[in-house]
Amino acid sequence: MGNGIKPSVYSHFTLGDMAAYYMLEKEDSQIELMLVPVKKDNQIELLLIPTQKEKELNEKFDALFDSKRLHGDSLIQVKLLDDIYPGAYGPGTSMRNSGTVDECRFEKQVHKIEGAKEIVETWLEDGRDHHFVHTLTWTKGEYALGSTTTIVNNADTPTTMELLTSFSIGLISPFEEADASECLKIHRIRSKWSQEGRLVTESAEDLQLEPSWAYWQVNSTRYGQIGSMPVKGYFPFGAVEDTKAGVVWAAQLAIECSWQMEFYRRDDGMAFSGGLADREFGQWMKTIKPGESFTTPKAILTVCCSDERAGSTVDYACQRLTQYAQKYVNAAPESEQHLPILFNEYCTTWGLPSHENIKGILEAVKGKGLEYFVVDCGWFIEEGVHWSRSMGDYVPSDRLFPEGLGAVSDDIRKAGMKPGIWFEIDNVGRDSHVYSEREDLMLHRDGKVLTTKERRFFDMNNPDAIAYLTDKVIGQLKKYNFEYMKMDYNDTIGIGCDGAESLGEGLRRDREASVNFVRKVKEEIPGIILENCASGGHKLEPLMMSECSMASFSDAHECEEIPVIAASLHRSILPRQSQIWAVIRKTDSVKRIGYTVASTFLGRMCFSGDVTELSAEQWKAIEDGMAFYKKAAPAIRDGYSYIYSHKGSSDRHLTGWQAVIRVQSEEGKLYEGKHESAFVTAHIFHGEVPEKLVIDLPEGCPNTIAEVYAPTAITAKVEGRQLIITPSEEMEAISVLLK
Repeated sequence: MGNGIKPSVYSHFTLGDMAAYYMLEKEDSQIELMLVPVKKDNQIELLLIPTQKEKELNEKFDALFDSKRLHGDSLIQVKLLDDIYPGAYGPGTSMRNSGTVDECRFEKQVHKIEGAKEIVETWLEDGRDHHFVHTLTWTKGEYALGSTTTIVNNADTPTTMELLTSFSIGLISPFEEADASECLKIHRIRSKWSQEGRLVTESAEDLQLEPSWAYWQVNSTRYGQIGSMPVKGYFPFGAVEDTKAGVVWAAQLAIECSWQMEFYRRDDGMAFSGGLADREFGQWMKTIKPGESFTTPKAILTVCCSDERAGSTVDYACQRLTQYAQKYVNAAPESEQHLPILFNEYCTTWGLPSHENIKGILEAVKGKGLEYFVVDCGWFIEEGVHWSRSMGDYVPSDRLFPEGLGAVSDDIRKAGMKPGIWFEIDNVGRDSHVYSEREDLMLHRDGKVLTTKERRFFDMNNPDAIAYLTDKVIGQLKKYNFEYMKMDYNDTIGIGCDGAESLGEGLRRDREASVNFVRKVKEEIPGIILENCASGGHKLEPLMMSECSMASFSDAHECEEIPVIAASLHRSILPRQSQIWAVIRKTDSVKRIGYTVASTFLGRMCFSGDVTELSAEQWKAIEDGMAFYKKAAPAIRDGYSYIYSHKGSSDRHLTGWQAVIRVQSEEGKLYEGKHESAFVTAHIFHGEVPEKLVIDLPEGCPNTIAEVYAPTAITAKVEGRQLIITPSEEMEAISVLLK
């Protein structure tokens, strides 16, 4: 090995099909975390037979790292206020490898098993009674790991942090010589309003993440989101792929406030870290008093090998991460376990629901197989005031609901559905009374009420604000016997708020209190079904998704790109939690209805639109789709997705085609084993219509057509292990159920 640190194995643990190697850099007593997949058939040269003795392992590592020049990289990245900042042009680019990290020394490691959980705690200490504990947790049967970092201040004086990561993985990639030239790809998932989930892949070379000739200068790609919409600009996700070895390292953050991820390079081993946005990126500092501790938000990590049966390696890594949420949705209300169909009246009344128009809608949809009916925004508006500027008072409109909300709730229940209602809990519209009359309940910045163009924000750490919301939200859910709440969120706080030692910490504390209010709702109304919405998909992150049954996938309610967004989100959330809207208009052709309805098979089916004015032919196309969805629901609920995108580069002006295969998983597995059922949903976009689509069915996928949903002349057949679809025209769709 060239000049630099020579790491050796301190300990290693097999965690399912992953292995965690803790590499001790003896020259400076730093310890680095390396994750590798355990591949028992040894298709690629993984180091990695967990029973190997330390000497044999270190001999393998010495040979493997012989071509690499390494400086070492701690598994805990931290910066304390009084310590020096990093050098090598790091400031402004990265706060990693600060003077605090230089002072830290490996203290001890604790390995324990608690039931189905295996936990590895790695302790560092900086010589000043500041202890830093990295905790890696694996639960038997899962495909991902939980990662957090805790600071414990045992000193006699307070200490203030400017950076503390939730995870930091190093030595990427251990499978290539030197700096893994032309082997490393960086995957990120972009997001904007009504265009959530676009996967972007760039090479390490394009991001200038190659080490310099002197192996000295810091290179970093630091990205994230600032504010209270955690999925704005990017999803809290990142991945590195070694395309030659076929290995992907991937991570998500379970976080509701400002966050960052960072791909970092100063030697032949890339590091990948993430957590709370630091002082430079997110104006975050936090003070820890003597005897106190603080734990970061959780990161979810995975590493995996390419496998022909798994399809795209990055898609496989993504679905390993999303499977981490299964335990939460499996504990959701019983009605959620068969993925019922719902109706939301927003695209029917456009924010002007009333008892009268809801009665008409109920008459049109009762007996159609819908199980939830959601009264969306506007039930509280005063005459002449738009709903988007009036939320916060939450006084039901006597004009729109002369018999009260209870009568509407009763009517929905009589029609055979669970009643739901909309709240935008945290935000206050500028035309509401509470906006101007109760400024004491609002967030402040620089001593002034934090105000955007149309909204202010409740201070979720203010006991009086929580009492107000408990009355307005929880009180009315109970009073009117609603069983479902859609929780919306339509603006962002931005860099932060007063109330803590920094604006970023004020934001973190406010978002933590907001999540606790959601938990309070669940505690006080057991069995309530919660929908996570934030102008569509701006909160599609693991923390909020763990508290909710499902989420609005996007605000692209009537757009042609719905199937593209819906398919892309398979990489970020479970399809069973992705509520896909089918807005049906009285002017829609049967072809258009089929295109729209087929999109909902990529998640949870939700209807809206002109349902009181549809023809029998239009209703047949809808009801045929509903029947297909119910048969596909087992695979939507527990399954694995293969995404085939042959569209043009634009998500707004679609050309080409897309297909998704969703196979029903065996219990406790992803793609492995035999699949009881599967379905394929294909959408043909604008432009030249292909003569046929030939889609290879993955191993274990059924290949007998049991049912087809296709309101147009598009057809499908199976020949051997291939599904052959013959389109008839552009902008049509087909779904094929396989048994």
